[in-house]
Amino acid sequence: MRIVVKTLPVNEILEDIAETLDTELQDRSGELTVEIPDYLGEGYIRGVSFDSGMGFVTYNCKFYEDVEFHFSLNTVHPLKFIFCSEGNVGHCFQKSDQIHKIDTYQNIVVSSNGYEGHILYFKKDVATHVSSLEIIRSVFAHRSNYDFKDLDPTLKELFKDAVSKKQFFYQGNYSIRAADLMDDINTKEYTGFLRNLFLEGKAFEMLVIQIGQYEDDENGENLPKILRKSDIEKVDYVAKRIQGDLSTNLTVESLAKEAGTNVNKLQEGFKYVYNLTVNKYMQHVKLEAAKEMLKLSEKNISEIVTSIGLNNRSYFSKIFKEKYGVSPKYFLRTKKNLQNEEVEEEQN
Repeated sequence: MRIVVKTLPVNEILEDIAETLDTELQDRSGELTVEIPDYLGEGYIRGVSFDSGMGFVTYNCKFYEDVEFHFSLNTVHPLKFIFCSEGNVGHCFQKSDQIHKIDTYQNIVVSSNGYEGHILYFKKDVATHVSSLEIIRSVFAHRSNYDFKDLDPTLKELFKDAVSKKQFFYQGNYSIRAADLMDDINTKEYTGFLRNLFLEGKAFEMLVIQIGQYEDDENGENLPKILRKSDIEKVDYVAKRIQGDLSTNLTVESLAKEAGTNVNKLQEGFKYVYNLTVNKYMQHVKLEAAKEMLKLSEKNISEIVTSIGLNNRSYFSKIFKEKYGVSPKYFLRTKKNLQNEEVEEEQN
């Protein structure tokens, strides 16, 4: 199936796709969603535009036939930072026959020449999760960008190329920083104004990650130690294993064995991806979960300590205060005070 998109910015792209698929467009405070029709596949395409000239499109879907998205608007196309966190997707410039495959955990940075568009290729029966940051440079230039100080010279020239004089293509090495961020966007439950602020913040965070990835890859003197997809997948597996089993004190040795790697390689991987050792990452995940439980659940501190696999309440209080600057008791007391104030306001 061929879907032709002839509009900008992102919110109009979603409107075009919904019209082509003859399906309803859902609007959630400016975040637009197109559910994939049952005859074509499953999942959704979601997007949002911001006043900064930046937009964000997420394709989280599986099609029952090959699908091509042709972005063929007769004007300057956005600078695109495209990242794939599941499956794979193909990209080519509109007037080119060369298709670049973007694999899981890879990103590309692309800018077409003049009015030349882009094509994205989604393969039949492949579950795919792809995000595309779309930057309309003529609008983005009105921000206080401080002349893109300290930015890589090639990227600086690319951001300043508001009329798209020069075609650019870059394909990055493997990374899961952006994949974690995409998961965060899908799981955080904000609504309305807060959701819009949250998404714009995450869009800028994604841009920082993608630029950092480009600069790391281009820095020949300090190349990352982990470039292979298989190594990145093992780090991702262990991270998800830790997140899914908070109540167990997993050892680095057992996690490395389970992932099919050795301890040193796994530690190097976590240092590269998260700038933390495996144990420090585990502590970070447990404390984040504890903080959420203190905020949202009715569990007391002892119950929370047990649920994250610790048996020493004093130790928990110590590391919690080191990370967040306040004790769990203070955190819990503040929450109760706020709840009491809300009850008093309702009674008055």
